[in-house]
Amino acid sequence: MKLQLTYGRLPPGFSLKDPATLLATWFGAGLVPFASGTWGTLAALPFAGVIWLVGGWPALLAATIGVSAVGVWASDRVGARTGVKDAGFVVIDEVAGMWLTLLFAPFEVWAWALAFVLFRAADIVKPFPAGWADKRMAGGLGVMADDLFAALWSGVAIWLVAAYVPVNDVLAQFGF
Repeated sequence: MKLQLTYGRLPPGFSLKDPATLLATWFGAGLVPFASGTWGTLAALPFAGVIWLVGGWPALLAATIGVSAVGVWASDRVGARTGVKDAGFVVIDEVAGMWLTLLFAPFEVWAWALAFVLFRAADIVKPFPAGWADKRMAGGLGVMADDLFAALWSGVAIWLVAAYVPVNDVLAQFGF
């Protein structure tokens, strides 16, 4: 019998008391019954902000590496229990991808908001090699890899905007 997944709920036998499930859902953010990837990405932002304020980009880099490693473990464990490669409630991959994207962005509200939009777009479109990883890589590494590849695309895009577009000047013209 195939496991039936219901958006907004954990499968029978799963609990947020289990560390793998807690982390894979990013403390329950993946249980929002619609657009779980977007909610997981959004839930990554306050953590990234605190990490950045405490230790700057080096701390965010270390946290990104750490959450990526934990994400491989947690999503592999959840996937093995559900029999589903990338269950919708698993959003730790979005957390890692968002944090990686933010490493390319200046610590400014406009940049982080644009990084959010660019990452969501890249995660949905899955430009190469993200699409390849999504289809061909198995286990927890496969779950994490496509988002990390998408993050590289969105990261380069936000870096280019920050480096070559006078965003602060444009915003100032509109009173921001």
